[in-house]
Amino acid sequence: MACVAVTWARPESTYTDKWDNINVDEILESNRLLKGYVDCLLGKGRCTPDGKALKETLPDALEHECVKCTGKQKSGADKVIRHLVNKRPYLWKELAVKYDPDNIYQARYKDKIDAVKGSA
Repeated sequence: MACVAVTWARPESTYTDKWDNINVDEILESNRLLKGYVDCLLGKGRCTPDGKALKETLPDALEHECVKCTGKQKSGADKVIRHLVNKRPYLWKELAVKYDPDNIYQARYKDKIDAVKGSA
């Protein structure tokens, strides 16, 4: 029993990699797919299983600088941020209002956000 308790109490080293092979480029290039994910994250629409997982994981990833993200998740996040900041700033702002109402993460990640501006 103690072994089970220790296993449950120990935080996972990374988020699940179940969704790591999703084609992020395909989502970003499709208005319909991207809108579906954004609506899911904003609570405005239904979520796919991977969208639901992202919605559940995103607050923790933001708060802890994605330390539990896999390499693919980090590179996918960078690609999504670059795309939203440069090509869909209105979506970026909507997500920021929902997930960063006090501007904590915008300030924390300012250098990274500024670095991707103009580099679509």
